[in-house]
Amino acid sequence: MEDSLERVTAEVIECRKCPRLVAWREQVAREKRAAFKNEEYWARPVPSFGDPNAELLIVGLAPAAHGGNRTGRIFTGDRSGDWLFGALYRAGYANQPTSVSRDDGLRLTGAYIGACVRCAPPANRPTPEERDNCLPYLIRELRLLTNVRVIVCLGQFAYECVARATGLKARPPFGHGVQVTLPDGRRLICSFHPSQQNTFTRKLTVPMFDAIFLRARTLAQQVG
Repeated sequence: MEDSLERVTAEVIECRKCPRLVAWREQVAREKRAAFKNEEYWARPVPSFGDPNAELLIVGLAPAAHGGNRTGRIFTGDRSGDWLFGALYRAGYANQPTSVSRDDGLRLTGAYIGACVRCAPPANRPTPEERDNCLPYLIRELRLLTNVRVIVCLGQFAYECVARATGLKARPPFGHGVQVTLPDGRRLICSFHPSQQNTFTRKLTVPMFDAIFLRARTLAQQVG
């Protein structure tokens, strides 16, 4: 059977390869956060989403326990997503600056968003085995997203995963703004993750984050 993004999505949603992650995502959905006590949590692996003709791929670490694990869409319904979708809106990749649910009208044009690990991990720390169980999904998406010219990695974990997925051996240490040419000619840009740990301390600021996506757009035009 010919592979497709739709097939990857269907397989991701049904995945139960990692017992620890299955148990955690379902526990979070039962116990819930007080602010979301009346909501039904997604509590399954969270698939990638966006424009299948994207020039830009954004790769994060994993869904947030009360964000993507609740809403069913990566970066949707949490503070990190507020930062990401705001930056994508300002760079012209999103039609609105926020995303709170899967049916809120958000549309991405020229961008696709995924993650290294598709289930919310305890303490946001997947194990190496869990990372490796999920990596084939990212590898397939990289192959299927034939128009992608630039990959933005949100955080060091994403940088390391994309390096594994693309066969990038020698590479500079992770840092905000670090840029690498991948073996297939695509460009990779590193960014600090828009987690509260980074945004509250101003390790990552709005101008810093916006500059990453403006550079990504310029690079995509050059590479294309």
